[in-house]
Amino acid sequence: MVVPFMTIYLTQHHHYSIAQAGVVMGLFGAGAVAGGFIGGKLTDKYGFYRIQFTTLFGGGVLFIVLGQMNSFGLICIFTFLLSMVNEAFRPANATAVAHYSTPENRTRSYSLNRLAINLGWAVGGAIGGLLASFNYQLLFWVDGITNISASLLLFRFLKPVTTTKPVAHAEIKNSVASAYRDRIYLWFIVCVTLFAMCFFQLFTNLTVFYKQELHFTESFIGILMALNGLIIAFIEMVLVYQLEGKRSSLSYIFVGVTLCAFSYLLYNFLPGTAAVAVGAVIVITFGEILSMPFMNAFWISRSDMHNRGQYAGLYTIAWALAQVLGPSLGALLAEHYGFRPLWWVVGGVCLISAAGFYYLRRSLG
Repeated sequence: MVVPFMTIYLTQHHHYSIAQAGVVMGLFGAGAVAGGFIGGKLTDKYGFYRIQFTTLFGGGVLFIVLGQMNSFGLICIFTFLLSMVNEAFRPANATAVAHYSTPENRTRSYSLNRLAINLGWAVGGAIGGLLASFNYQLLFWVDGITNISASLLLFRFLKPVTTTKPVAHAEIKNSVASAYRDRIYLWFIVCVTLFAMCFFQLFTNLTVFYKQELHFTESFIGILMALNGLIIAFIEMVLVYQLEGKRSSLSYIFVGVTLCAFSYLLYNFLPGTAAVAVGAVIVITFGEILSMPFMNAFWISRSDMHNRGQYAGLYTIAWALAQVLGPSLGALLAEHYGFRPLWWVVGGVCLISAAGFYYLRRSLG
């Protein structure tokens, strides 16, 4: 609830400049990177159960505390701490999904997790907008309470799990003991980061393009964004169920990332009509469906119980870096050169990422 309205909260409620708000959001991104690294390390050391509970409860407390801060310096400090704690949850959560699922349904399990996240963003954003119209402080209290409630639900319904026991040699699928020394995986992370930087244009600079260049109304832009979520909600689980196990994860990732590239390039190849925008959103959504669940399946296949947190942490860092760099660099490019060059660059970078995934697929056989 808080994150989508944070910039508005800082500029309207505290009357900070857009540049100051940018500093705060930059610290949010930096905290996310730090949280991904720390969360991965702690998950391998203490297990995903403890880290999930601690970060959910601690993040809830920090949301409430952040809402009470009035000075710019304290807001910066607690924004960084909140983001770090929140993002430390992700490697632990990804490791938990791997633990509770089986190799046969693991990709579907991550799809179900993605469905929960998308529903959470949709419901949280709607409720957050309603709360913000009354009082911005309510955003921090409700977001904090929901985090704390999630930690209590975890404590009530899931028994503690120990995942730090030594792994027998026969259980280890990879000869690489650390994610940071797995060259294949590091190449994969580079490709994921490039793709994610392009993907995040969907919810940031693309909406500005719709408004400024194509002159779409806010309501129609909302429909386009909702279309992405609805397709994921109704189709992803079914499609992944049909595809899982029939080809390598990298094969599907390559196709999905290529589709995302074409979706951006469509804005330069075709007239900027509502029908083209709808078609482009449908294409990128299917690209998302074919890529993201299978990205999770791939990193899981590279990891073992003893180092799964490291792999999940690096994956979290890739997305966090992309969330910081992608929208800001895209905005700079659009501001200085226009949106048409932006879509050429974004489509081209997406194709470079797809080529990287194709190379990985060929190199692994």
